Amino acid sequence: MSLHVIVGAGPVGTATARLLAERGERVRVVSRRGAGPDHPAVERVAADATDADRLTALTTGAAALYNCANPAYHRWPVDWPPLAAALLNAAERNGVVLATVGNLYGYGPVDAPMTEATPLAATGTKGRVRNRMWADALAAHQAGKVRVTEVRGSDYLGAGTTSLTTMVLPAVLAGRRVIVPADVDAPHTFTYVGDVARTVVAAATSERAWGRAWHVPSPPAVTVRDLATRAATLAGVPAPRMTRLPYAAVWLGGLVNPFARELRETAYQFDRPYLMDSTAAERALGIAPTPLDEALAETIGALRAGAAKR
Repeated sequence: MSLHVIVGAGPVGTATARLLAERGERVRVVSRRGAGPDHPAVERVAADATDADRLTALTTGAAALYNCANPAYHRWPVDWPPLAAALLNAAERNGVVLATVGNLYGYGPVDAPMTEATPLAATGTKGRVRNRMWADALAAHQAGKVRVTEVRGSDYLGAGTTSLTTMVLPAVLAGRRVIVPADVDAPHTFTYVGDVARTVVAAATSERAWGRAWHVPSPPAVTVRDLATRAATLAGVPAPRMTRLPYAAVWLGGLVNPFARELRETAYQFDRPYLMDSTAAERALGIAPTPLDEALAETIGALRAGAAKR
C-alpha cells in the first residue's frame, strides 16, 4: 500500500482519489477547505498548497503527487505560478513523481487533430501559463531533479464537471432551447473525467510514461448538436432546439462577467473542428476510452441529482 497525494478536490481530484482508494492505496487529498470523497482510505487535509514547506511535509514518503488543482478561470496568471512552483518544489525535495492534469490550451488554434507532438504554440495568456508550467517541470526532469509527467484532455464529461456541457445539458434536460457560443455542427473531442483519473494514475505509476505528456484516451469526436441529441435520447426528453450565440454577444458579456471575458481567448476551440488524437496513450498505457453514452449517462444523472437537491 503506497501513499498518493492529490492536490485539488474537484471532479478530477475526486475521481483520482476514488480510483486509487478502490485499488487499495492510501490517499491524501489536499485542498483549501479539506474537501474530497468520503472513503475510509482517503484522508482529507485543509492546507494551502502554495506553501512549499507544508506541501513537502504532506508528501513525505509518498509514491506520487498529483496536480489536480483548478484555480478560478480568470485568475490563472496569478494563481498558477506559485502553486506550480510549490508542487514542483515538493516533488523534488521528496523524490516524488509529479503527475499533472493539463489541457489542450497550450497548442493554441490548430487546423488538424492534436497529438502530443503538436507544437505548443499558444499565444493566449492561459495557454502560455500552462506551457510555462510544463516547460519548468520538464526542464527539472531532464536535469535529473525530479520525475514528471502530464496528461491532457479536452472538455470534460462526468459528475461535477464544468465545461461547454454545463451550458448545454441542463437546458436539454429542462426542454429549453440550447444557446451556446459555439458552432454546433463542428466536431469536438470530449473527455470523460473517469478516463482522466485512469490516465494520470497510469502515467504516474509507470516509469516509461515519465518525461513526456499524454493525451487522455477519449471517444470519437461529435458535434455539440449530436452530443445534445444523444443526451436527450438517454434522458428521455424531446430533441433539443439549438441556437448559436454570436461572438459579439460573448464579447459584450465579458464586459461584466469575468468568466465570459475569458471565453474570448478560447473562442477558437468552438468555431472549428477541435480534435484530439489519443492513440499514443491508448497503446502505451493500455487504456480504452469510456463510451460516450456511458459518460453522458453519468453526467445526466449527476445533473438531475443536483437539481433535485435545490
